[in-house]
Amino acid sequence: MSQRLFGTDGVRGVAGQWPLDPPTVARLGAAIVRAAPLGRPARIVVGRDTRESGVWIERELARGASVEGARVTSAGVVPTPAVAYLAGEFDFDLGVVLSASHNPYGDNGIKVFSGRGEKFGEQQERLVEAVMAEAWTVAETPGTVEFDAGLIAAYLDKVQRLYPHPDRLAGSRIAVDMANGATTTTAVPLLRRLGFDVVTAGDAPDGQNINLDCGSTHPGRLAAVVVAKGCRLGVAFDGDGDRAILIDAEGRIVDGDAVMLMLALAYQRRGALAGDTVVATVMSNIGLELALKSRGVRLLRTAVGDKYVMEEMLRGGFVLGGEQSGHVIMTEHLPTGDGLATALAVLRTMDETGRELQDLAADLVTYPQTLVNVRVRERVPVASVPAVQAAIDDVERAIDGRGRLLIRYSGTEPLLRIMIEGQNLDEIKGWAERIAVAVRDALA
Repeated sequence: MSQRLFGTDGVRGVAGQWPLDPPTVARLGAAIVRAAPLGRPARIVVGRDTRESGVWIERELARGASVEGARVTSAGVVPTPAVAYLAGEFDFDLGVVLSASHNPYGDNGIKVFSGRGEKFGEQQERLVEAVMAEAWTVAETPGTVEFDAGLIAAYLDKVQRLYPHPDRLAGSRIAVDMANGATTTTAVPLLRRLGFDVVTAGDAPDGQNINLDCGSTHPGRLAAVVVAKGCRLGVAFDGDGDRAILIDAEGRIVDGDAVMLMLALAYQRRGALAGDTVVATVMSNIGLELALKSRGVRLLRTAVGDKYVMEEMLRGGFVLGGEQSGHVIMTEHLPTGDGLATALAVLRTMDETGRELQDLAADLVTYPQTLVNVRVRERVPVASVPAVQAAIDDVERAIDGRGRLLIRYSGTEPLLRIMIEGQNLDEIKGWAERIAVAVRDALA
């Protein structure tokens, strides 16, 4: 039986430890080539974020791929969506991103994209895992990585097409927090090219400060900058740049749900919202579902993970989807989330409607939501733990159709996530803590 390597967002772990130890990384580089034989040398484009471990992981992955005859080209430090675009648009068979997204610098990860620029799905991941499970080794020979500095420029030209009339908002002051991550090479050059007055934060990566008290996981820092500097809005990216959290001029956080609503209505006005459907995960607030429904738009939910959103979008031919956490997928642009593209799409919506971000975001009326994460020893089915299941049953009876309860394990960390939505915040917090106590007693 093959061992599971891939989680909800690629292969992820502590850099230097399995599955991100050097020998396993080299075997993985070879395995992704072996899993899809082309009858000729494969061409792979690689991009990474700013973690110090990314340099040696790139080297080891390229070593394994090179042993299988692949030609590896590095785009250097670039956002995840840049690799997706490059893999799909240029003469590459695969794209590989080295990043752990919003995780601390000690973690890293490997995400694989097809030659169409689509993130590997379950079937492709299982094929790679099956190859990894076979008995073989990677020869101790050095790999070769070619660096192409021009690839970043090609990606920026692609993103710029989402904002056809930059002159209308030119001169607007925008604050940008790059999380000391991958967007430090892309966000400011593009926004300044479009004529914006850019105030920067999180723009001094040192290999260890990615996501450290900055970026989309700590938007409060950027909110203070937006207000202090009199900015029209702010954009906080995560470490690999595939998602964005926005801040309005008054310092309020605008999450992925609000962005999906404003973009859905923009697509609807243009007659471009295929199937009058938006795809989101089970984590999106019920307020988004109600707001869309009132405008004749269906919300189709998937499991947590942007790859599941994308799979459903491809299956149904839908053009807009995403996650509350800030991943927004617009298939007119790319088959993956892109934080910089999200920012430009919002700016275009402001331009087309003449409304400010805070006004657009106000169209979403959210139900109070609480999320409690409980660290566990192991991921066991909660239904098999009587005390935990009893607490869940009690809370479901109390909710009685007046909200939503979602219990799930994290795909990347040993955490059980307890999410509840309802009309009264204090009430739902109490319900969540009741379940959390039962989980801690039984599984922590």
